[in-house]
Amino acid sequence: MLSLIPELSRSRTLRVLCIGAHCDDIEIGCGATLRVLQKPGYRVSMDWACLSGDALRMAESRRAMSMLVTPRCRGELVFGDFSDGRFPAEYQRIKEFFESLKRLPRPDLILCHERDDRHQDHRIVNEMAWNTFRDQLILEYEIPKWDGGLGQPNVYVPVSAAQAQTKVKALLQSHRSQTRRDWFTADTFMALLRLRGIECRAQSGLAEAFHGRKIRFAVS
Repeated sequence: MLSLIPELSRSRTLRVLCIGAHCDDIEIGCGATLRVLQKPGYRVSMDWACLSGDALRMAESRRAMSMLVTPRCRGELVFGDFSDGRFPAEYQRIKEFFESLKRLPRPDLILCHERDDRHQDHRIVNEMAWNTFRDQLILEYEIPKWDGGLGQPNVYVPVSAAQAQTKVKALLQSHRSQTRRDWFTADTFMALLRLRGIECRAQSGLAEAFHGRKIRFAVS
């Protein structure tokens, strides 16, 4: 497999903005990739934006972020107050929320929901990300769910077994309110990591995958 995205530079800070409709989406979609990006000796800053969640779920996200992002790489964690499952009805306010994200340091990389996700909240987040940020690399992560919708991604991030386990541990130990759901299990998350690892021939057999709609190839 060829690597399209260059290696991190030691000379500047790579700024990453992670956006999720709900308080566990970032962790599910790209938790292991965030571990990969925190390469020792390199400067990375990660901001998170979660659009919905009550006080309990916000606290769970804070704990998950502390487990997945080391203090040296930890940026801001921003919450919205939008109603789960009703994002289309709050379109204008969500647009204003996304505009407010521009006050954060300008991101180099944005990780958000996939465009064709069957959850309406996820699709709105994707649309707003592309509408708001025009000069950044946007990679769209995937979320397993009961109504399916997993597609054919085209960007793969191989992860180690330790990075995968850290992701799963953060999900299960932080988001305890979700463990009552029959799909919210270690098996679910590891199964998708394994499947994507097979597809990209990851050395560990594990990977996270993304949809890259627009990727510019440049040689400096």
